[in-house]
Amino acid sequence: MGVLSQQQWKGVVDFAKAVDAGIVTSFATGVGTRDAAGVWTPDLAKRWLDFTHAAGGRIAAAEWMNEPTVAAMGGAPQGYDAAAYGRDFKIFHAFARQAAPDMLILGPGSVGESTGDWAVAAGYGSDVLLKARDLVAAVQPARVDGFSYHHYGAVSRRCISTGPRTQTTPEAALTEDWLGRTDRTLAFYRQVRNEFEPGKPFWNTETADAACGGNPWANTFLDTFRYLDQLGRLARQEVRVVAHNTLVASDYGLLNDKTLEPKPSYWAALLWRRLMGPTVLESGVPVQDGLHLYAHCLRGSPGGVALLAINNSRTRPTSISLPAGADRYTLSAEQLESPSVRLNGQELRLGSNDQLPDLQGSRIPSGPVELAPASITFLALAEAGNGNCR
Repeated sequence: MGVLSQQQWKGVVDFAKAVDAGIVTSFATGVGTRDAAGVWTPDLAKRWLDFTHAAGGRIAAAEWMNEPTVAAMGGAPQGYDAAAYGRDFKIFHAFARQAAPDMLILGPGSVGESTGDWAVAAGYGSDVLLKARDLVAAVQPARVDGFSYHHYGAVSRRCISTGPRTQTTPEAALTEDWLGRTDRTLAFYRQVRNEFEPGKPFWNTETADAACGGNPWANTFLDTFRYLDQLGRLARQEVRVVAHNTLVASDYGLLNDKTLEPKPSYWAALLWRRLMGPTVLESGVPVQDGLHLYAHCLRGSPGGVALLAINNSRTRPTSISLPAGADRYTLSAEQLESPSVRLNGQELRLGSNDQLPDLQGSRIPSGPVELAPASITFLALAEAGNGNCR
């Protein structure tokens, strides 16, 4: 396992302060945090929190263990089971409430379970898996502030040893089955949440196209459809936070890990953040092949509405009708597996000194709007006059 130095962690704290972001993390749970009997102790956790606070940092939310579904991969002792997890989580819970009362406690942070037969946890082998329901049952009566889980619709090619059932292809990237997998993972964990933590918000604390570093096309515009469609779907289903894995590392990073140049999904994330406010509206259009339409209040514009319209058909145009004029932001690429993306026909790239370009929309009138095949369009209707957007 890697070791994070104090200087590296201070760099994380400094970065979070520079971009005004809260830190969401998990705690160390390996052998160095345990006593002779293998029971987790909070001694190192307290030292780590003290160092974080001294550096001017704050942990906004935390899971105790990263992906306890496969606890052995995180350094848990041999034979670790749900009962041991429950014992240790209760120790952590009591410690966290006292040492960091403002920190939200998330859990369980499980991964790989789904209502679909493609669930990636199957690739690890059922003999090593700790089921989310057993984990959550074992921690009772300790309560979390948010029900967290991880989602991957597949395992990357670099981990093909997990079996063919966990694999996917670029040809599947725009299909309804592939884009809908995030719903089926959430549906599985919803059952557990409803049984033990009814009403708690969901946090998707780790997700990307594929586990184990992502597939090669995660670097391209092709994966941007999944990226944005997932945000739209989950926002409608009580998911408060979606944390993409990663900002910069491996194929699924939003930035190139050698040049730090933005990849297509980075630009998509930036447009989402600037346009789609936290209030979710009903678009009135069911998800269908060729048109996935999501509606939010327009960020920073009282009464305004922002639409995200995804045409996931590779061959057919479609259209929607707007009740008012809008600023249009259409993302497209010459080739779907292109490492670059165009906004309203112009390639997006950093300027001198890595300055972000001016992301201007194109003004269009009310009425029909055509959506080209394999394109993604944001529409900002500042004069929509929506009474829910105040």
